[in-house]
Amino acid sequence: MKIAVDAMGGDYAPLEVVFGAVRAARKYHCEIVLVGDEPKIREILAKEPGWEKLGITIHHTTQVIEMGEHPADAVRTKKDSSIVVATRLVKDGECDAVLSAGSTGAAVTAAQLILRRIKGIGRPTIATPMPTPKGVTLLLDSGANVDSKPEHLVQSGIMGSLYAEYVFGVKNPRVGLLNIGEEETKGNEQAKATYALLKQMHTINFCGNAEGRDVPKGNFDVVICDGFVGNVVLKFAEGLAKTILKLLKEAVREGGILAKLGALLLMPAMKKLGKRLDVTEYGGAPLLGVNGCCIISHGSSNAKSICSAIGVANDYVRGDVLAHIRDTLAKEEILTNDAEKN
Repeated sequence: MKIAVDAMGGDYAPLEVVFGAVRAARKYHCEIVLVGDEPKIREILAKEPGWEKLGITIHHTTQVIEMGEHPADAVRTKKDSSIVVATRLVKDGECDAVLSAGSTGAAVTAAQLILRRIKGIGRPTIATPMPTPKGVTLLLDSGANVDSKPEHLVQSGIMGSLYAEYVFGVKNPRVGLLNIGEEETKGNEQAKATYALLKQMHTINFCGNAEGRDVPKGNFDVVICDGFVGNVVLKFAEGLAKTILKLLKEAVREGGILAKLGALLLMPAMKKLGKRLDVTEYGGAPLLGVNGCCIISHGSSNAKSICSAIGVANDYVRGDVLAHIRDTLAKEEILTNDAEKN
């Protein structure tokens, strides 16, 4: 397996991206193509003895798409940017997956323009795993599209269900529609229309509306919503997790000797909790709905997160997720017809 990594994308690129790629090459035994400024990449690799034997190569590019640039304009004009070239390596069959921690908009746009959408998909969707007491809940869309039609949300449900099954090993995943109440009549027009379509689906296990509290509880394996709502939910959850851990540390520090002794006894459990809540454990989220594996990482990704994201790409390709999505959509003619109109 060969994975193209946008070495120039992210807040800490190329340093953390390159270190993460080296770690992943050792851990997953996959080939990695680092796409970006070759002199800078080689300077960093020089700090990693033996990297030449890990199946790591460099594909030099001269341009970078910055976070503040308009995604579509940048992708069209910067043909030699790291994310565009990395995506094209997948299109040309030279790599099996592309990963970027750079501009999400640019990564999504490059994937749509270069890899193209799967037949029957109106809008691609970002699927983000969120930790729960029961494992993970897959939230999608978490930021690819801020405005989605009911048929787009149904397509997200189908793709999310397949990803949960073939990557996380969940049999007959429970799919929920994020809403303000459990009743079928709840929500805005988009939610009610989506609910009606989901009831018609034969390829997914639709279990009704999911309220906000159902997401962290793990009452559903897959929760679907539009990208505006999903991104707010995701960032709220990330901020809440960090705030809770910070408040616990402050309470221990201010609680005196007994609190410190109690914290010492709880340290193994706290470390385990911290690991469960750590976004770097998952690293990246797949962009489902395009003809290829595209993994999008957080802009603040460090080496550990990049390594984990490469693991996500590895699981996606080995799970043959793309083929399963294509086969399933072929059975849902109503969705295919709707998507091709948009």
